[in-house]
Amino acid sequence: MTDLVLTLLGPDRPGLVELVAKVIADQGGNWLESRMSHLAGKFAGILRAELPADRVAAATAALQQLETRGLKVIVEAAARAGARTPDQSMDLELMGLDRPGIVREISQLLAANGVNVEELVTNRSSAPMSGEMLFEARAHVRVPPATDVAQLRAELERVGSDLLVEVKLTPKPAH
Repeated sequence: MTDLVLTLLGPDRPGLVELVAKVIADQGGNWLESRMSHLAGKFAGILRAELPADRVAAATAALQQLETRGLKVIVEAAARAGARTPDQSMDLELMGLDRPGIVREISQLLAANGVNVEELVTNRSSAPMSGEMLFEARAHVRVPPATDVAQLRAELERVGSDLLVEVKLTPKPAH
């Protein structure tokens, strides 16, 4: 079996997920995991599927043909998951008044500390009483074993204070 990672983008409308699911199923594949969303009138998604190695070319061609139906699909072969490094899995939460540069500042600090952002979900919403725009981010990150987590937390809190946002970094609960 070969793992494929697909990126999907097109005008949002009913049936887009089914188009992709049909191609994967028709080629003997299995839909493994995905993240999909409606953003500004667009359908955007990423997914990982596994297909028999001899069906990858046909599946890729069929997926790329979906562009004639308004859905752009980028297909990349993915390496099979091997042994993971002993990084610490953590959750990062951030909330505060919205302003430009929040994601850039936090991501620069994480990158400088060798922290890998594996998943990031952000949102803006109106504050209940004031109506000001709030920015919220939730991330799943992997922290290298050599990283001083207390120092990383302190750096995040310092940057958060400068940005007027609350930042929390906590160990990810085991499932």
